[in-house]
Amino acid sequence: MIWDSPTYHWPHGYKAAACFSVDVDALSPYLWQMREGVPGTLAITEHRQYGMRTGFRRMVSMLDRLGIRGSFFVPGVVAEDNPELLQGLLERGHEIGLHGYFHELAGDVSDAQFTEALEASLALFKAQTGRAPAGFRSPAWEMTPHMLAELKRLGLWDSSLMGHDLPYRIDGVTELPVRWDIDDAIFFKFLGGADRAPRSQLEIGQNWADEARAQIRDGGLFMMTVHDWLSGRAARVDMLEDLWQPLVDNPDVWIATCGEIARHHESQAGYETTTGPITPVNDRVKTKEQP
Repeated sequence: MIWDSPTYHWPHGYKAAACFSVDVDALSPYLWQMREGVPGTLAITEHRQYGMRTGFRRMVSMLDRLGIRGSFFVPGVVAEDNPELLQGLLERGHEIGLHGYFHELAGDVSDAQFTEALEASLALFKAQTGRAPAGFRSPAWEMTPHMLAELKRLGLWDSSLMGHDLPYRIDGVTELPVRWDIDDAIFFKFLGGADRAPRSQLEIGQNWADEARAQIRDGGLFMMTVHDWLSGRAARVDMLEDLWQPLVDNPDVWIATCGEIARHHESQAGYETTTGPITPVNDRVKTKEQP
């Protein structure tokens, strides 16, 4: 595996794939962070609500102009507070996926609490749309063995980890890999205090264009993740449209949703990358110490 791997075969003769994904977090991370009591200040909440008021609509309009469908990962509480959101995305041909209920972080909840939040989100999505979503993305992109086991139990694919440039399998779950450096939050998020000043969309757009070009050259998957309250600003939407238009125009690139890519990978017979649990260092040392 280190020295050689079979060529990954994308469908219909495509040489690479690209996916536009949106994490529709809105207020959910703030509500989770402040779950013991929300202060009476407004700056952060107003900033985050920009997405649902303006940025989200602007971003969806951009996808309409490009003629592509996106994958939208929505926390349960955001769907609850915006009951027209999920069905509206489906009617426009986009994909919806789970993203926690309150954007709860893996390190903050027990296994039982994760399962409860996952099942509550599934029930809400079914109630609002009449169908169950097929995929999950973990808030803050962290996973545990229990979380993977629950996704496997429910037949869900995942898009939270970074172990490959291509779709792969981990503990029996199909993984659509992400990357921090192709996520807008680390470049554009600024809520005051210790946050770094936002970077220029021109600089980041060029970086992302370089990444897209390299992934296409290598036959990989260019997975972009943005947030409507961050990248829904007018100049940033212009940057995203300029970035994606050449991908749309490239006949070698399959523009697909996460679910389409997951289904394709699960149909592949000749290529499989599988990973599993890591053996702790202490266990390895004990094994070496055996006579």
